[in-house]
Amino acid sequence: MIHRRICVIGGSGFLGSHVVRKLTAAGRFVRIPTRNRERAKGELILLPTADVVRADVHDAATLRELLAGTDAVINLVGTMDDRNGGFQRSHVELPISIVAACRDTGVKRLLHVSSLGAAADAPSEYQRSKAQGEAEIAAAAQHGIATTIFRPSVLFGRGDSFLTLFAHLARTFPVLPLGCAGARFQPIHVDDVARSIVTSLDDPETTGQRYDLCGPTAYTLRELVEYVCKVLDVDPTIVPLPDSLAQLQAAVLEHLPGRLMTRDNVLSMKVDNVCGCVFPERFGFAPTALEAVAPTYLAERTPRSRYRGFRFRAGR
Repeated sequence: MIHRRICVIGGSGFLGSHVVRKLTAAGRFVRIPTRNRERAKGELILLPTADVVRADVHDAATLRELLAGTDAVINLVGTMDDRNGGFQRSHVELPISIVAACRDTGVKRLLHVSSLGAAADAPSEYQRSKAQGEAEIAAAAQHGIATTIFRPSVLFGRGDSFLTLFAHLARTFPVLPLGCAGARFQPIHVDDVARSIVTSLDDPETTGQRYDLCGPTAYTLRELVEYVCKVLDVDPTIVPLPDSLAQLQAAVLEHLPGRLMTRDNVLSMKVDNVCGCVFPERFGFAPTALEAVAPTYLAERTPRSRYRGFRFRAGR
C-alpha cells in the first residue's frame, strides 16, 4: 500500500523537517501539527503538499481531528526537558494518545522514533520513559496497527544540538571541563534517519520491527570534542571530570538558561550509545561518515570549510 496522506507529529523539529522534505519531494501530502506555526515559517510552510497546522497534539480531540483522513502517522516527538513532567507527557502519554487516535480514526500505519539505549532498567528517566513509549507503540499491533520503531543514536547535521553545541563552547572558552568524557556514541546523520523512516513507510517487511540506527564509527565523547576542535582549528584545554564533579557540573547547568546539561543526561551517558549490529540492509544504503559532513557546517565561516562544503555537495 502507498501511504499518500501522512500526519507527522514533531514534524517542525530537527529530524522532522528532514522527514517532511523527503515526503513532500515524493509527492505525499503531509500534515504537520505544531504549537507555534511561526516556527515553521519560511521552511515547511513553503513546501509543496505540506499543511502546517497550529495544534496541541496532547489534546485527544485535536489529535483525532489531525489523524482523520490520513493513511499513516509518524511520531518524532521527544524532549530532553523533564520539567513539569516532560518525559512522561511526551514519551509515554503522547504515544498512548496516538495509538488511541489511530484506533478511533482507522489509521493502520504508525512509525515511531524512540532512542538508542531506551530500556526499562536504564539508569536515566529519559531512557526509561522512552522504553515505556516503545512498549505502548508496539502494543498497537494487537489492534491491527502496523508499527515500526526506530532507535537512533545521537543525530548530527546542520542545525544539530550536539556537535554544534561543542563547536560554540570550543570557540568561546579556553578550558572545557568535560563530564563523562569516556562515554561512547555512534552518531548518525539526520538525513540517514529520515531516509530510513521514509523508506519504511510503504514497506510491509518493516512491520513489527525495531531498528537501531547508528553511523559507521563509534567515538568517546572526548574524541568527538577533540574532532570538533580540530575542524575549528582551535585548541582549548579539555579537562575530563570524575563522576562526582560531572554530576555537580550538571546540577549547576540544568538551572541556567539553555540547560546545556542535566543530571539525567549524565546518568544516560553511563550506558554506551552505540549499536551492537550493522546498519540495517533493508534500507538499501550505507550510513554517512561524520567526517564527510561535519566540516561543512561546523566551521562554515572559514574558507577551508567552504571548500569542503563544495566538495561534499559535488560528491567528491
